[in-house]
Amino acid sequence: MSLRLPFLLALLFLLGPAAGDWGDLGSLTSGPIPSSFPTYDFSSSSTASSGSSPSPTSVSQSFSNFTGSKDDRGTCQCSVILPDTTFPVERVERLEYTANILSEKFKTELSKVKEYVHLISAYEKKLVNLTVRIEIMEKDTISYTELDFELIKIEVKEMEKLIRRLKDGFVGSSEIVDRLEVEIRNLTFVVEKLETLDKNNVLAIRREIVALKARLKECEDSKENVPATVPPPAPGSCSHGGVVNISRPAIVQLNWRGFSYKYGAWGRDYSPENPGKGLYWVAPLNTDGRTLYYYRLYNTLEDLLLYTNAREYWIAYGQGGGRAVYKNNMYVNWYNTGNIAKVNLTTNTVAVTRTLPDAAYNNRFSYDKVDWQDIDLAVDENGLWVIYATEASTGNMVISKLNDTSLVVLNTWHTKQYKPSVSNAFMVCGVLYATRTVSTKTEEIFYYYDTNTGKEGTLDITMHKMQEKVQSINYHPFDQKLFVYNDGYLLNYDVFFKQESQQDV
Repeated sequence: MSLRLPFLLALLFLLGPAAGDWGDLGSLTSGPIPSSFPTYDFSSSSTASSGSSPSPTSVSQSFSNFTGSKDDRGTCQCSVILPDTTFPVERVERLEYTANILSEKFKTELSKVKEYVHLISAYEKKLVNLTVRIEIMEKDTISYTELDFELIKIEVKEMEKLIRRLKDGFVGSSEIVDRLEVEIRNLTFVVEKLETLDKNNVLAIRREIVALKARLKECEDSKENVPATVPPPAPGSCSHGGVVNISRPAIVQLNWRGFSYKYGAWGRDYSPENPGKGLYWVAPLNTDGRTLYYYRLYNTLEDLLLYTNAREYWIAYGQGGGRAVYKNNMYVNWYNTGNIAKVNLTTNTVAVTRTLPDAAYNNRFSYDKVDWQDIDLAVDENGLWVIYATEASTGNMVISKLNDTSLVVLNTWHTKQYKPSVSNAFMVCGVLYATRTVSTKTEEIFYYYDTNTGKEGTLDITMHKMQEKVQSINYHPFDQKLFVYNDGYLLNYDVFFKQESQQDV
């Protein structure tokens, strides 16, 4: 028999328990495992350190992880179970890839931290510098440059007043005056822009002001050679030939309740006994464009502009923006009816209510694109008026003169102008003037009806506006101005009249 098997057995014996711990990776040879396996005596092959030869029983127990057999030709064959020697290469590669990614991210974050530290240091220096500058400003609140600019603004305002006087009294071509007015406006803009610049620019703009003053002086001197003209009508007087033009709008401000309150009215109280001392009133409607909840009264225009010293009142029966104020009373269309109410502004109480005979209401014949103004109250030099329509007039405008104490109708005139085609209307010296929309920025005073003569006709007076819809127009006889509520903005216009010569008078 071959000696290969005993040699292999001896080798396995020397490996000891470590061989028994191996996993099953395969066998050295294949074949059936015999039921018995011959044992051998290894006493002659024992090592010096072992001390004694192992018994066959102990050998078979120690080498339980291998088997042996003999084939047909008597050749011994042995199967040995070896440990798992497969190395986890894929796991190691994934681990290495993950480690590289983490390393790159760490480097990126570290660089960001360094950058943030640098920025924080820079901002800290800026903050310290700004603190020092603010402390200096607090100690010296007015600089030399600011004083210079205040002086310039005062001079520009003086020139603006002078150019307005020139425009009012200048006869003939006003091209020079208009050009000077444009230059003054441009100068005002330049002054505002230069307020942040240094003293050299202040001196430059001052030289330009001196040049403009010289040109204004020349223009004023030339005015002295113009023959005298007919003076404009006195405030509250009707000694003129009617409205012939209006100025561009002066934008006072947004109503005190804000952008959402696009509907309403405003104006100034007129009393023939005290024509120049009327209260200013602002009455924005609720956001539904129908109901009047709050209104404010101001003693002066300055108080109105600054929202100060206001007296605010609440009512819940006013409807639409067609209200007017006359002799310390507000006249309104009573909510959901064809009635007119007289409200005392001192007590905020209703003094009188009366039905307007046959008047249509609740959007039956309101103005074009302006709801809830079927009944529109107006004031002029002659007193209190109401503009409306009836079913009998088939929607054409009707004008009635009212007794301001009892609200009784004193007289009535019927026009041929369809009210829903009109955007708004006002009264001046007993003459109705109606407007219509031309574009989003332009209205036109296109129609008039004179209750003094019964005549009616067309006009062509351009009326510029800030927003698209004119919600209400109120005329003040003493100021000779139109007070317009334009989608929440308070505008006013100067009214120009046809001047009558002495022969006409």
